[in-house]
Amino acid sequence: MALSYKARRRWSLVILLVGLPVYVVAAVTILNWLDRPPLLVELLVYVVLGVVWALPFKAVFKGVGKADPDAAAEPGSADR
Repeated sequence: MALSYKARRRWSLVILLVGLPVYVVAAVTILNWLDRPPLLVELLVYVVLGVVWALPFKAVFKGVGKADPDAAAEPGSADR
C-alpha cells in the first residue's frame, strides 16, 4: 500500500525527530566500542551507518519537499 503525500510528510517528520537522534546515539556507541579508531576508519563507519540508516526510508522521503501532487490547482495561482 502506497502512502499518500500527507502521510509521507508526517512520517518523514517523525523519522527525522525520532530516528535521527537514535542514529546519532547508535553511531557514537559503536565508535566507543572501537576505542577511537583512526580518522579514516571513523569516517567510514559514520558514512556506512548514515547510508544504512537512510536506505530503508528512501521511499518515505522521496518527493516530500515538492508541492503536493494530489492538490487541486487553486484558481489564480498560475505561475508568474
